[in-house]
Parts: sequence; structure tokens; C-alpha cells
Amino acid sequence: MSYDVICFDCDSTLSRVEGIDELARRNGLFEQVAALTDAAMNGELALEDVYANRLDLIKPDKAAIDWLAELYIAEMVEGVSETIKTLQANNKLIHIISGGLRQAILPLAEQLGIPDEHVHAVDVLFDDDGNYQDFARHSPLAVSGGKARICRRLRMHHSSLVMIGDGKTDLEAKLAGAYMIGFGGVVRRPLVEEQADSYVSDTSLAAVLPLVL
Repeated sequence: MSYDVICFDCDSTLSRVEGIDELARRNGLFEQVAALTDAAMNGELALEDVYANRLDLIKPDKAAIDWLAELYIAEMVEGVSETIKTLQANNKLIHIISGGLRQAILPLAEQLGIPDEHVHAVDVLFDDDGNYQDFARHSPLAVSGGKARICRRLRMHHSSLVMIGDGKTDLEAKLAGAYMIGFGGVVRRPLVEEQADSYVSDTSLAAVLPLVL
């Protein structure tokens, strides 16, 4: 099956890190925050129950977001550049749909040749001095069901869409009629393995290519 639009999650899919957890580690809050992230990704807690909670604990300033942007690139999953290049050569539209922080993901997207307007993630708001103020609380991606909403929006213009990711929130794309490929190359989650339409456990993202081209 060939798809018009290929959507990727970012954390543990394009990059080996969970961005918000890494920001927490930088502030000595890793265990507290990682437990919340994991509970949401395994489907034990709703995303909205942990989202504000984690950011209120960390309060990432602009410098922290710039640091995370570099880490995302440094920790890119094996095969990502080649996968994206191959898809682009086949005229596929590529989008990133992530519950992560948009300003930290944009440099990675730029390096991969994915335009800013194809990056759907949660904006962080800073004051004039670059201190953390808030996040875009109206963002669909800060709540459960958000990835399905973005996929529905994309499917209004494109007939076939695939979502590739590692977590429960990526499975939500199925509600929007997307084909969902679970990627277990960084983290294997039993729930995703059971419910994804296809599952890839190879450490290289290039393993998804035969499934989408």
C-alpha cells in the first residue's frame, strides 16, 4: 500500500530521546517527570492529566529549549535521514505530529528538509527575557485524541495517510482513518505492539519504508 501523507511522531521515533523527560533530567526532576510521561504513553493516564503538570515542574526557558533542539538532532534514530530522503524522492508529503515542544523540534525538521508548517507540536510561550511563561493550552496535541484531530484535518485534503510512532497517542490516528505503524526501535510498548496495524522493532527507521512505499 502506498500513502500520500506520511506522519511521524518525534520522541522515540525520529529521535531517541523523550524531550520533556530530558528537560526534567537537566533540572534534577527526571524520575518524577519520566514516570508521568511513561504512564501517558502506556495508556495508564490521560495526556491532559500529565501535560501541564510536567511543564509546571520543569518551567523550561528558551536556553533549555535550544539545548533540547540540539539533543534531538544529536540523538537522531538510525536511518532517519535516509528514510525521509527516500520518501521525499517519491513525492510523499511528510508531517511531524508530536505532543512535544514545537520550538525544540523545528531545527530537527529543518535539517530533514521538512517545512515548519508541517510540524504539528505544542508551542512554548516565553516572556521578553526568555523565561518560561506557559504553553499553548489550546493545542489539541496537549490532550488525548489530539493526533486524531490533526490527522482528520490532513485527511480532508489527502486520501491516504499513515502515522508512525511508538506511543498510545500515535494509535489515536486510527480513529481518523489513518494506517498506524508502531515503531519499537527505541521503546517497545506492548499496547502499541498489540493495536498497531503493523509493527516494526528494527532499530533503524528505514524498516518502515517497505510498508509505506
